[in-house]
Amino acid sequence: MRADAQRNRERLLDAAVRAFSQDGPEVTLDAIAKDAGVGIGTLYRHFPTREALIEAAYRNELARLCDSVADLLTAQPPDEALRTWMDRFVDYMATKRGMSDALRVVIASGVNPYSQSRDRLTSAMSALLEAGVAAGVIRPDAQPGDVLVGLGGVSMAAGERAQAGRLLDLLVDGLRHRAG
Repeated sequence: MRADAQRNRERLLDAAVRAFSQDGPEVTLDAIAKDAGVGIGTLYRHFPTREALIEAAYRNELARLCDSVADLLTAQPPDEALRTWMDRFVDYMATKRGMSDALRVVIASGVNPYSQSRDRLTSAMSALLEAGVAAGVIRPDAQPGDVLVGLGGVSMAAGERAQAGRLLDLLVDGLRHRAG
């Protein structure tokens, strides 16, 4: 894909996430194209249907989260990378909740936008935990699925973002227990 086409696609996906999170599935595609700074023809070239745009927007958010692991582990010690990723996970879950009505439209069309989610998230969490165990800063018995369930609980239960941060700090501290 040409660089300008890739930029347009990314702008469309960002605008779609905002629109579907704030305005639901009824938001016009014209409004999304306008917010992205492109014409409606550009939107349809990338995403031939509303459902294709919704699915791509959700999967793009998932990919951003999961693909950030390598950069985080390069830039930070493993336990700090884990904590930063957890913040991003909470933001991802908030976006997913915001897009829930739009995602139901995709599911009703017969497509499962979540088909890759569990595997992608488990792989990302595994990489973070393995790096932490190798560095001696994360307990070796931590299971990726268990940590993801804990993150999901924090995401659902926290009343505000600050509370979520405090709960994530507790979760990371628990993962450090018995490390080394």
